Amino acid sequence: METLISNWSNVLSLPEDYIFPPESRPGNLKIPCSNDIPVIDLSEAQKGDRTHTIQKLIKAAEEFGFFQVINHGISVNLMNETMSVFKELFHMPAEYKKNLCSDDSSKTCRMFTSSVNYATEKVHLWRDNFRHQCHPLERWQHLWPENPTRYRECVGGCSVEVKKLASRILSLISEGLGLKCGYFDNDLTGSMTMSVNHYPPCPEPSLTLGITKHSDPNLLTILLQDDVCGLQVFKDGKWIAVEPLPHAFVVNIGYQLQIISNGKLQSAEHRAVTNSREARTSAAFFVAPSDECIVEPAQALTNEHHPPLFKSFKYKDFNAHYFAKYGDTDVVLKAFEAQKIN
Repeated sequence: METLISNWSNVLSLPEDYIFPPESRPGNLKIPCSNDIPVIDLSEAQKGDRTHTIQKLIKAAEEFGFFQVINHGISVNLMNETMSVFKELFHMPAEYKKNLCSDDSSKTCRMFTSSVNYATEKVHLWRDNFRHQCHPLERWQHLWPENPTRYRECVGGCSVEVKKLASRILSLISEGLGLKCGYFDNDLTGSMTMSVNHYPPCPEPSLTLGITKHSDPNLLTILLQDDVCGLQVFKDGKWIAVEPLPHAFVVNIGYQLQIISNGKLQSAEHRAVTNSREARTSAAFFVAPSDECIVEPAQALTNEHHPPLFKSFKYKDFNAHYFAKYGDTDVVLKAFEAQKIN
């Protein structure tokens, strides 16, 4: 395992194997943070305006595949404590973090630098990553780090609340699509993985990326981020910077929800850029089907006039294909498209 970027010091220039080819570089780093990304107040649904909230959710999922939620019911204190413990983790001594690192892809709790494809990728990402399973909690929590000492308590509490939030959002989306009540309360949401990204200050941010352009392979992603701008969404041929709103979660549609909705909802392409001044930390909670779960377009959304656009598959097969193709958005879905009948 290569040395984590967070262990480096006094880096004055970007190592050659972190420099992206010109066509893949982020270019203009001064993209202003946009308030075009829909912001949805989830408390409105509880105040009797459920229909309007659902309409806004569906519109955001169709047009952007991205939105932010506020008044979501998760305490500000828990969000702050959890982000604090993530930052503390990446500032632990190098020797301690080394013990968390592993090249073994079967290890369910591990830290690494760049990506899971470090050994074969042509260019490295300017990030360190720590990820582990977190649902069901009782199955995984004992495998998490014992230090920082608050890690298991804070992250466990946040994981439970984020899973509840995902269920609320999916319930609203399900209703908006016209699916039966509880459509997603099963193996379609049987797994949740947490991925914490840490992007240290970068000496030459215009030459590299924290994460390259991709769409998420799972069902729904809920992102907790600090106050440093770095997340960008691709829409209408241009990149839009997502403003980190205080106490909000960023939510984006994954490929599985695009497939289940038969193409009605869109999984948005996004990336992360770096900066030269300050570190950025974000934690993505990936809500996903269990490995053996069969995923297909919802029958209620298909008929002779709207045939299924995708074939049925096991989620683990989709995931294997996704990572084999490095998340290439141009080819991932093609393998799962239904055959067209002339």
